[in-house]
Amino acid sequence: MIELLPLNDKSQIRDYFKKAGLEADEHSGCLVAKNGQDVLGFCLYRLYEKGITILHITPDDDLALADGILRSALNVAAQRSAMDARYEGENNEELLDKLGFILDKGSKRLDIDKLFRGCGCKT
Repeated sequence: MIELLPLNDKSQIRDYFKKAGLEADEHSGCLVAKNGQDVLGFCLYRLYEKGITILHITPDDDLALADGILRSALNVAAQRSAMDARYEGENNEELLDKLGFILDKGSKRLDIDKLFRGCGCKT
């Protein structure tokens, strides 16, 4: 059974950030998709009081899994009423566009309200 859970251990979060070539800070978070002990993918983000910034999603070649991982990370923010969702990185932009979550490329805003609608992935 696939589980999608945010990590609480700061050292594990730092390890995932390092694996992706990013530096963690006090706002850093990581949501991991696992099947038993096997890691299927993860999402790195920064969570602030009013919003979330998606930094990295792996895998980028399995749209259904990436969609579930992204939705789970955005749900973490929504549960904290942090509804301003944004992204960084050109690699993310292509994947987020395929998943149909980009609201505005200029300001790098994501449509967090899409959480409450079905998948509209562009294949």
